[in-house]
Amino acid sequence: MSVRVRLAPSPTGNLHIGTARTAVFNWLYARRTGGTFVLRIEDTDTERSRPEFEANILEGLQWLGMNWDEGPFYQSKRNEFYKQAIQTLLDKGLAYRCYTTPEELEQLREGQKARNEAPRYDNRHRNLTPEQEAAFIAEGRQPVIRFKIDDKRTIAWNDRVRGTVTWKGFDLGGDMVVARAAGIDDVGQPLYNLAVVVDDIDMQITHVIRGEDHIANTAKQILLYEALGATVPEFAHTPLILNREGRKLSKRDGATSVSEFRNMGYLSEAITNYMTLLGWAPPEGMDEVFSLEQAAAQFEIDRVNKAGAKFDWDKLNWLNAQYLHKMPPAELLDRLIPYWQGAGYSFDPVADRPWLEALAGLLATAIVRLDQAPEAAKLFFSETVDYTDEAKAQLAQAGGAEILAALAAGLTDQPLDHDAAMALINQVVKSTGTKKGQVMRTLRATLMGAMQGPEMVPTWQILNQRGFDRARIAAGQAIAQG
Repeated sequence: MSVRVRLAPSPTGNLHIGTARTAVFNWLYARRTGGTFVLRIEDTDTERSRPEFEANILEGLQWLGMNWDEGPFYQSKRNEFYKQAIQTLLDKGLAYRCYTTPEELEQLREGQKARNEAPRYDNRHRNLTPEQEAAFIAEGRQPVIRFKIDDKRTIAWNDRVRGTVTWKGFDLGGDMVVARAAGIDDVGQPLYNLAVVVDDIDMQITHVIRGEDHIANTAKQILLYEALGATVPEFAHTPLILNREGRKLSKRDGATSVSEFRNMGYLSEAITNYMTLLGWAPPEGMDEVFSLEQAAAQFEIDRVNKAGAKFDWDKLNWLNAQYLHKMPPAELLDRLIPYWQGAGYSFDPVADRPWLEALAGLLATAIVRLDQAPEAAKLFFSETVDYTDEAKAQLAQAGGAEILAALAAGLTDQPLDHDAAMALINQVVKSTGTKKGQVMRTLRATLMGAMQGPEMVPTWQILNQRGFDRARIAAGQAIAQG
């Protein structure tokens, strides 16, 4: 049997991190087994579905590398399939038209609430006589289609994550509405549980990997698979993504959509790496930093944990930093350029490419997210720099003016490479009779305007290529001379 899995997002919001994690698990399992990853857009909620949300979902999946093999298929274009299935259920006597009004349903719920009973439909219209049905039609009542659920039935399945899961029919809330606004000659608008089952049957889905919040739906859907004479797929319900307090991750905890993480400067490689670790335990000996392809070679559903996966921002930041630190400067530069351009920095992406690559390589270990790049690179895109009080104090120390004068005198018109920079530093140490540490601290203060920053000599080389080092040494001299 060839494995076929699917992702079925609803375009009623941007691509959520939970949906993206579901996409990762499905994609990994499809690649692990040589199977097929199907994308289906569940857009039957016409009031809430939006084209911009659909575009966000598709773009987010592509950015993450979740390339699908088939689709996207749209539920809104498959109405005839659903109506045929509903008619089949009606013809088999497994479904019926229910004429209960909203007011009657509210009265039922209020009575159950007063008796401390769980809300459920009492199946009052399951066995209407033709005369009763005609009377309701004469009143102008608009029916729904309900699927019959046997209260005495036990529904069980072997969940690939949770083991054996059982539900009692009585706990499913009574006969299930599978279509709304039905009429005598119309089976109405299909609802989620029915449409999902029909799609999975038609698309020959063999494994349904989704969040644990769908477990109750699974029990209902198994009954529909059976009623339509189809093979029930295997199910795997993955743990929810939780915040640090153990509650379901929400907007109050920060970013929740993939586009927000992208805008914050996280790399797609780090996001997919981290989402794989959110609930999946890698085999012993496997490094925590891995590509999608490396994960796919090892991925087994059985290694997905039952317990909720707590979202750890520190862990995500660490992972993102690992990818940034190891990225070749040329590749990193391509990702940094939009951020630097957005900050208004002046440079030519083509003509200045060698200088920009050197800068990207220097800053790789100084940032955790791409959006930190403008601040980290600030001192390289301006001839002048603001001096902290600590830097001013360093420049004003005894011997500071002499050190800076010697540095200025030693500069030539030739580009400053590493050896030339170290030779000049040693020359200043010798000519001023100052310790090397003092020279290095003074140089850092005048070039960076602070006592902390990126590696000193490479920083000097990059500033030198733009001639900014001369201007800053002159500014340092002015501070040193009072």
